[in-house]
Amino acid sequence: MMNLLRLFSRKPMFSDGEIDLVLSNQEVADASCGIEDGYLFCIYRTGARDYVGYVSLRLGESPALYYLGHIGYRIEEKHRGHGYAEKACRCMLPLLRRLNLDSVVITANVENLPSRRTAEKLGCALERIAPVPPAYQGICAGARYKCRYIWRMGD
Repeated sequence: MMNLLRLFSRKPMFSDGEIDLVLSNQEVADASCGIEDGYLFCIYRTGARDYVGYVSLRLGESPALYYLGHIGYRIEEKHRGHGYAEKACRCMLPLLRRLNLDSVVITANVENLPSRRTAEKLGCALERIAPVPPAYQGICAGARYKCRYIWRMGD
């Protein structure tokens, strides 16, 4: 599935008129974390080709993904405060629906208020604040707790 999509990697796969999502050539699959497949999109401002950050979709279920979540995003510091992470997630909705996903998990560090606000603006429900076991803190950049948000596709 990923190889076919690489053919279109130079053109935006999704856009809302303000940002474009361009499929990256990087692999998302990581058997050690239980990530069976996935997508990594570079976020650009439409027309400017100004790199804003990235958004990823990780497919699979595993103990590691419980703490990492299915969707991850990072916005470059100079582009923060414009809602680009939320917009990027919304741009992926057609893909999430095409993959027949009823819901996905987005996690955020407890102290990362902008990331938590992004999940809340998407309409995600806070499932719980989960303590991260020491065995998974390394893949969670040392986080001891993760907020687990559930984003239901019907919402």
